[in-house]
Amino acid sequence: MLIGDVARRSGVSTRVLRHYDALGLVRPTGRTVGGYREYSAEDVRRIFHVQSLRSLGLSLKQIGRALEDPAFTPSALVSDLIRWTEDRLARERELLERLRAVDASAPTGWQDVLRIIELMQGLDSPSAARRQQAVLAQPEGGSVPAELLAEAALAESDPNVAGALRWALARSGGDGVAALAAGVHAEDAGIRRRAVRMIAETAEASGVSALLADALGDPDPTVCRYAALGLGRRGVREAVPALVGMVVEGASDVEAAEVLGTLSRDPTRADEITSALARELAAPTADSATRIRLAQALVELSGATGQDVLRQLARDDDPAVALVASAFVTVVAERSPEG
Repeated sequence: MLIGDVARRSGVSTRVLRHYDALGLVRPTGRTVGGYREYSAEDVRRIFHVQSLRSLGLSLKQIGRALEDPAFTPSALVSDLIRWTEDRLARERELLERLRAVDASAPTGWQDVLRIIELMQGLDSPSAARRQQAVLAQPEGGSVPAELLAEAALAESDPNVAGALRWALARSGGDGVAALAAGVHAEDAGIRRRAVRMIAETAEASGVSALLADALGDPDPTVCRYAALGLGRRGVREAVPALVGMVVEGASDVEAAEVLGTLSRDPTRADEITSALARELAAPTADSATRIRLAQALVELSGATGQDVLRQLARDDDPAVALVASAFVTVVAERSPEG
């Protein structure tokens, strides 16, 4: 079968067939009297083998090795192909995300596009200092999309860079809360912590309280603490049990006590909070350090009920607790209008 017939039947151009011949990949078995290439049935089958392997993404060099080397195992080849394909797809997904980020910024000129690309390249740097610099270098009123900043913030483990990203996200003008919402339900606890912390620190916006309330039931204690502090600062009373628990555990207890103090300014909640602290004081598992932290939380509360509990603690059987409570009673008396 001459080269033209092979090309018509196989769908492989004569130019490609000549290239295969030059590489020694598929050489025709014979030649006509006139010197034309003449392919046998076995040659044609080899052409189809080459095309099949090409469709899997192999290079011609790899195909030649696969066809000629008896020790070349298909399983090893397929494993390599899977790894190369996964790497290529990852690069293409990254490119797609970058294109979407640029598109979301609604650029008005090439300068906007280049600025976003420069930021993304800076955020890819292995150097935390370089990543932070890339964020802080963005001009006021820039058009960086909130989605890009939120994605970077959720993935950022360095506290300084994360802080810079939170700052940039807050001034981006976009819906940062919506961009962070997906992180609240991430499998990685670290991502959930970063998402809830940033949402809790966000100025009041639609959906914030609902997201924090959802995070209040998270299995990770740190996520729950961030959610409780965020809800408490927004005046949500459902955060009270978690905030009292933080005081008991000594986990961000000073912040928790301050938030409880803010909540207690509402007279309808002051007694509720004081009662919750008093119950923990009376718990048989409350050691001296725990009861001192609870006394410190009582100092922050508004209303007379908390002061009454402190006066009782000033006569406590535990000398350390009694001493601290006595000092707090004096502090509270000095700051009160009647003091």
